[in-house]
This record gives sequence, C-alpha cells and structure tokens, in this order.
Amino acid sequence: MDGSLGEQAKKVKTFTQKISRQTETPVEFRDERLTTVSAKRLRRTASTRKARRDRDDAIAAAIILQGYLDEERSPSR
Repeated sequence: MDGSLGEQAKKVKTFTQKISRQTETPVEFRDERLTTVSAKRLRRTASTRKARRDRDDAIAAAIILQGYLDEERSPSR
C-alpha cells in the first residue's frame, strides 16, 4: 500500500506494454487491491461459497469500472 508495484503488477505491466506496442491500443491500469474488500462489504447474502466468490468478483469488477468512469468524467483530467 506504499505505492510500489508488486511482482504480479510488474509482470502485468510488462505484458501489457508488449501488447500495446503490437496493437497500438492504449492500456490503462487500475488499482484493484481493495475492490474485493469493498465488494464483500456491499454483498449482503449468497447461498454458497462459490456463489459468494463469484458475486464478489463481479462486484469488484464493477467497482473498478466505476472508478475508471468517475476519473474520466473528472474535470481535472
């Protein structure tokens, strides 16, 4: 949480840089470390462990997307 990249994030960044150069498609990175925690707080009930995990991942993805959309609409951008 000190702002540095972890090992997996470094691997992802290297991989996406290669893809971006080959496809000329811009890539944006999102900090998703706390989205699952946020998703669990939003989730009220689920019947099975797998259902809870699947729902947590879906909510986490929605939180990441909403954060991106909020930043894109920000006047400082």
